[in-house]
Amino acid sequence: MYFDDHPPPHFHAIYGEYEAKIGIDPVGFLRGSLPPRAAAMVIEWAVYHQQALRLNWHLLETDQAAHKIEPL
Repeated sequence: MYFDDHPPPHFHAIYGEYEAKIGIDPVGFLRGSLPPRAAAMVIEWAVYHQQALRLNWHLLETDQAAHKIEPL
């Protein structure tokens, strides 16, 4: 997530030369692509951490520091 990003709530996933923008609610690809295995892992991670992702989006919108979320 970037502190000055625009709606809808999302985060960016980067894997090698691939990059995707992933929506938070609902979880899903908004733009870009990842290899199938990486895409499945990112989606599974996002579903598991959806509540924390929502909270971080809200914190960044209100100029507060985001909380660390356990990586893949």
